[in-house]
Amino acid sequence: MANSRTRKGTGDLRAALMVDFDNVYSGLRKLDPEAAESFARTPLLWTEALVQSGIRGETRRFLIRNCYMNPSVYSHYRAFWTRAGFRVVDCPSLTQQGKSSADINLVLDAVDILSGPVDEFFIVSADADFTSLIARFRAADRLTTVIVAGEVASAYRHMADSIVNADGFIAILNGRETLSRVIEPRPVDEAPFQSPGRLPHKSLAIVEQPSAAATAVLDYLQAAKGPVKVPLLAHRARQGGHSIGADWDGFGTFRSWLTQFPEVGSSFDAHGEWAWDVARFSDEDLPEAAGGQPPIIAQVTQVTEIPGLSKEQFKMIFTFLATELSKGTKGRFELSKQVRDACTEAGQGVSRSAVNFVIGGLLFANALKESATAEDLALGWTRNVESLCGGARMEFSPQELEELRKWVSGGYWSEAV
Repeated sequence: MANSRTRKGTGDLRAALMVDFDNVYSGLRKLDPEAAESFARTPLLWTEALVQSGIRGETRRFLIRNCYMNPSVYSHYRAFWTRAGFRVVDCPSLTQQGKSSADINLVLDAVDILSGPVDEFFIVSADADFTSLIARFRAADRLTTVIVAGEVASAYRHMADSIVNADGFIAILNGRETLSRVIEPRPVDEAPFQSPGRLPHKSLAIVEQPSAAATAVLDYLQAAKGPVKVPLLAHRARQGGHSIGADWDGFGTFRSWLTQFPEVGSSFDAHGEWAWDVARFSDEDLPEAAGGQPPIIAQVTQVTEIPGLSKEQFKMIFTFLATELSKGTKGRFELSKQVRDACTEAGQGVSRSAVNFVIGGLLFANALKESATAEDLALGWTRNVESLCGGARMEFSPQELEELRKWVSGGYWSEAV
């Protein structure tokens, strides 16, 4: 039976935090070794932030804090977690392949906990095998937040109420962001008539004295001859409002920051990211090219959630990535920033989240190396996308596969074969 006492009244949310240590640590090691060590050695850095980030302003009281760890591999991290108030559950390998028993132990504990007075579950793992467990929580009317450190299946992402993706989690671990600013809510079921990819505008009063960044954005849209690419608009905002913080005045992202202006319409979907002056334009004025991709491309972006960029934009990302890597640019944060800015200056505006997604895929494909050429990066990213499609059980005809490879490689695939 669902427990809703704290949701309808006041007081703390009663929560359970369950960490699949092996899965998260190994995922972070591939993406950001420093963040991985921060996760392993200072769990209080991010777990204390969870206490103050209730969905309606409540604080949380963690009735359960469990960490599931393979003792034969990670026992030297155990003390950090016990000192942080976690119950560390030893999950040794039970198979010849070396896979730990963390998943089965976590599931068994979670089912037991479900019968108690817990309002909210936090599952820290990118293992899509937990999708059925999240579905069980949802059926019992419990809130669920998933924190991941790697690529995550679409079904797993959308089953949870909220998700903190790998980039957001790394930003927290490196001290650049707070949890409340990186947590992403699941699309609201109660808004069935909202167009896919459309952002609902907040009911905020228009500020009497808009900031310099707001003025720059609104003036640019009012002078534009049609919808404008969102990355280019974000660049204008930065130029016009130098004082705006990395957290976009508390909104976390430019996309969220943009929703405060009722005079701005926006579209975020597989065909691109666009904004426009609602007094003069609508989504019907979006460029035809945005929807002119082969059907297989729209299908892949929807199922795998890879960025819906054009072939030219992908090629630009690989070109500038290779340039930055050859310069020795270190750290995913700085690398994505430099590439995003270079693409925008070159007239191929792409969002930083899109660049980060590509970088993450290249890391998992073991293709992000200082010596890598643009072609090497393109082929590594193509292999990663094919792997994502295979994991989603997508099947292609030879012609569709060729179209997919040419698209995600930025055209390098046809040059390499």
